[in-house]
Amino acid sequence: MADIQGSYDDLFVAVPNVLAALLDAGDAGGSVAVLVDGEPVVDVWGGHADAARTVPWERSTLTCVHSVTKTMTALTALILVDRGELDLDAPVARYWPEFGADKVVVRHVLSHTAGLPDFDGPVEELYDWPAVTARLAALRPQWEPGTAAGYHSLTFGFLVGEVVRRITGRTVGEFFAEEVARPLGADFHIGLSPADDHRVALGLPPRGQDENYTARAAGAPGPGAGTAIRLRDANGIPWRRSQIPAASGYGNARSVALAQSVLACGGTVGGVRVLSADAAELAREPQFDGEDRVLGIPVRWGLGYGLFGGTFGWGGWGGSLVMVDPEARMAVAYVTHQMREPEKDQRGLEIVSATYEGLQGLRV
Repeated sequence: MADIQGSYDDLFVAVPNVLAALLDAGDAGGSVAVLVDGEPVVDVWGGHADAARTVPWERSTLTCVHSVTKTMTALTALILVDRGELDLDAPVARYWPEFGADKVVVRHVLSHTAGLPDFDGPVEELYDWPAVTARLAALRPQWEPGTAAGYHSLTFGFLVGEVVRRITGRTVGEFFAEEVARPLGADFHIGLSPADDHRVALGLPPRGQDENYTARAAGAPGPGAGTAIRLRDANGIPWRRSQIPAASGYGNARSVALAQSVLACGGTVGGVRVLSADAAELAREPQFDGEDRVLGIPVRWGLGYGLFGGTFGWGGWGGSLVMVDPEARMAVAYVTHQMREPEKDQRGLEIVSATYEGLQGLRV
């Protein structure tokens, strides 16, 4: 069995066992964290951070979690709502006057119902914030905003992020770092410093694929609508340095679960209050329930999160995932750089299922 590092409560032994089984089955490396009441009951990692499998995956290893980044961007918006600086029912143009789609309100961009799902510029433009936001400001919605949903795979982050920037004068990455990551001690970054490059585990393609492997939207959370994103793009330095708040966040399972525990624990984690309890509840306020036009599957959207029964969260291209269960005051995160084809990837669900075995024992 693969060697698993870290610590876990004995009640949750099924969780590291799942990670070990995934590594034994061929995955290169990854990490898993489960926090209950904001405290870790699982914090484990294993495998390797490189394709050659010569560099061990360490406690501090980071990798791009792709669309899990959306949950961090959504959290920044909820903080501004909580402070009374952002009105969910206000037109986006109130905060961003150049934005031409006057029927699009803030809750539309947070719930993938704005009708602006496609980014059709060149990949290089994603690294130029003024260029991409100018492009989006000139677009017309593809449907009546609020009447349908279509996964805004890349545009979500720029739409929400520009509203955040107009209100605060800070980028999403700056705001998140100052208001969430640093107070909590969460090692998560939207826009990664060169000083952290040595900690990065580059994405590895599924078996039989190479770095030209391309994201696709059909049923798979991740970048891909409009402009095709290749793995070589996501592994590049420009991607790492840029703030693409829907897809370019870097972290590990510990940091993802810690940040999202804010929503699992009524807004306060480890004595740090990030949100009010009422604002924490907003994330799972239903906004849309039906077939998503881009994903081609039924989806229930909250404010920046997919809703799944009493839980909510989202996954990223390649397999990383976060799930929040407010009733259990639990956040579960699985982070990996080993991609699998989406239709064959049940790893995150296996991890989540294993956590509930431990939770049952913890609540006895």
